[in-house]
Amino acid sequence: MKTLDVVTIGRSSVDLYGQQVGGRLEDMGSFAKYIGGSPTNIACGTARLGLRSAVITRVGDEHMGRFIREQLAREGVETSGVVTDPERLTALVLLGIRDEDSFPLIFYRENCADMALSESDIDEDLIASARSVLVTGTHLSHPRTEAAVMKALELARKHGARTALDIDYRPNLWGVAGHGDGESRFVESAAVTARLQKTLHLFDLIVGTEEEFHIAGGTTDTLAALRALRAVSDATLICKRGAKGAVAFTGAIPDGLDDGEAGPGFPIEVFNVLGAGDGFFSGLLKGWLEDADWPTALKYANACGAFAVSRHGCTPAYPSLDELEFFLERGVIRPDLRNDAELEQLHWSTTRHSRTAGDWTEMRVFAFDHRIQLEEMPGYDLAKGGRFKELCLEAALQVQDGRAGYGILCDNRIGRAALHRASGTGLWIGRPCEWPGSRPLELEPELGSDCGTLVEWARENVIKVLCFCHPDDDAATRAAQETTVKRLYEAGRRNQLEFLLEVIPSKVGPVDDMTTATLIRQFYAAGIYPDWWKLEPMKTRAGWQNAIAAIEEHDRNTRGIVVLGLDAPEAELQASFDVAASFELVRGFAVGRTIFGDAARAWMQGQLSDGDAVAQMAERYARLAGFWDKARAAAKAGG
Repeated sequence: MKTLDVVTIGRSSVDLYGQQVGGRLEDMGSFAKYIGGSPTNIACGTARLGLRSAVITRVGDEHMGRFIREQLAREGVETSGVVTDPERLTALVLLGIRDEDSFPLIFYRENCADMALSESDIDEDLIASARSVLVTGTHLSHPRTEAAVMKALELARKHGARTALDIDYRPNLWGVAGHGDGESRFVESAAVTARLQKTLHLFDLIVGTEEEFHIAGGTTDTLAALRALRAVSDATLICKRGAKGAVAFTGAIPDGLDDGEAGPGFPIEVFNVLGAGDGFFSGLLKGWLEDADWPTALKYANACGAFAVSRHGCTPAYPSLDELEFFLERGVIRPDLRNDAELEQLHWSTTRHSRTAGDWTEMRVFAFDHRIQLEEMPGYDLAKGGRFKELCLEAALQVQDGRAGYGILCDNRIGRAALHRASGTGLWIGRPCEWPGSRPLELEPELGSDCGTLVEWARENVIKVLCFCHPDDDAATRAAQETTVKRLYEAGRRNQLEFLLEVIPSKVGPVDDMTTATLIRQFYAAGIYPDWWKLEPMKTRAGWQNAIAAIEEHDRNTRGIVVLGLDAPEAELQASFDVAASFELVRGFAVGRTIFGDAARAWMQGQLSDGDAVAQMAERYARLAGFWDKARAAAKAGG
């Protein structure tokens, strides 16, 4: 049985993308880090479109190699074919966006890990499990990697897999251009042409730009080059023509490029061409493996390429299947797709899983982000507060025990040491931004007036902001609070951080079954789309139904809701869980003082040891988690 749709083979690197658009690469002041390399990009692009993909490559035994492996897993790409090379470093690429015609880049690939790929790295079982195998031209440039590619192609034929070639011609990676010519896409070379032509008969599908067909065909006359390929290969030839789209040739090459089969193009602004070909190939593979006709497959390919050229980065730009389908149905509203608010919200909400690891469909969160409540306790000082929060983290980790679905809320002002220690533990980590108790809402001063310090946050931290609000608020109060929340929300999106909005209307005025739902609609109307909602427990099913309906009217892809505790007794929380757990969108709880309150008061005054404080909190946290799990299981059994 074929368990994979596509296995890609070849380059895998870390791309460092200059963030200052319009400047020289020499002048870049900051860089965004993404995974890169054509086969790696395509494996991710196809996974986003719902295909089952894997990549065969090598990475170094260091931080960048681990980043690639972890990011591939977050994208849903099978990583059993990723070999860790203990002797070589992971490849790096520095890239910039100078203008719509110039995209400078430097390859750091001297003796890099992926160019050490060898025949021994090609697993026959992995190839046998795939419906198709895709290789890229760069790995035909060296005898060792060429041998690996040839073995993979032979096994693909043996096991009935389709084969595809992305010519992917980079002259300097073939040694026919200098290190400073990474942007160059064409240098004539008879040696390169001969090397490519030895393998062309092995492919069912060959894809390239006009310049790439020139190198493969040995002539700068595009039609003549295509005919040269046709003389040695029966493959379908896909010629990419930039703004003119792409054409497919399944038989004899006609007298004009316009006579090939074509799919519709999309009138969009060119912002960044780097990685656009890999996005194109991802869409093309979707159509090819669905046995769609070529105009349909090229429609998918052109659309995915359009997303790529309109956004920053390669893999991060590629669409999800939901996004692609929405775009094809709705069409282009504005040519700069990255500034299409509706499209960008859909892109974010359907690809954010690739930014943070973990399964967050069930949430058991220990909230110890409290500040005023600790500061007012007898015996408190800042050092004690910080140490106590480390004990809270120890209790959380003890209960988590390496399992998914556990998290913490922890602040930076008192709990900095705990917050930083939590990174990389597998816990979901929320971090508060509000000044405690403020109404109208004020933010922690450390954020800066423009929330600029969010750039310093760990990427796995989730912004959490608590807003005391009520539908009966006067217009000035509502406007002031929404403005503050939106400023924080937009800064979070710029920094690729998820956002949790907590609302507590009961502290402001009387509530009924519509109160929370009304507030939710107001925040969406203000252009705020939280990834998470943190809501106070509602005692009736109607209250939950109304709140959930308000969310799903605006965002079908929300992460979900967590229920807050408000220092309620355990029995009261258990009863609220019994109601909330019957709603799938309620993912779990975020409870604090019910877990740590007694321990904190005793510990601050020296009446409880560190170990006893941890044990008490762990017991209460585990018991609440058990209450939630029991309530969820009962709801599923009854549903």
